Amino acid sequence: MQTYLTTEQLASRIHYEPRTIRNQLKDTVLLEGIHYVRPFGRRKILYIWEQIEEDMVHRKTVTDIVIPMASGEACHV
Repeated sequence: MQTYLTTEQLASRIHYEPRTIRNQLKDTVLLEGIHYVRPFGRRKILYIWEQIEEDMVHRKTVTDIVIPMASGEACHV
């Protein structure tokens, strides 16, 4: 079961302004299909709390990303 939140509800939980979520976090840190959905293809956005909470605690950094190479080696970014 997932908990869906409006922008205002999410802002209250993570102590950010709703405007910051809309203008700075959405589509850069919070990604559609992972952190939020648009129910029925509409304009309204609902954030998925469990995914956001997981990423806040266990966020991978750029140094955690490994790209497999054609030679079989791994490239650490």
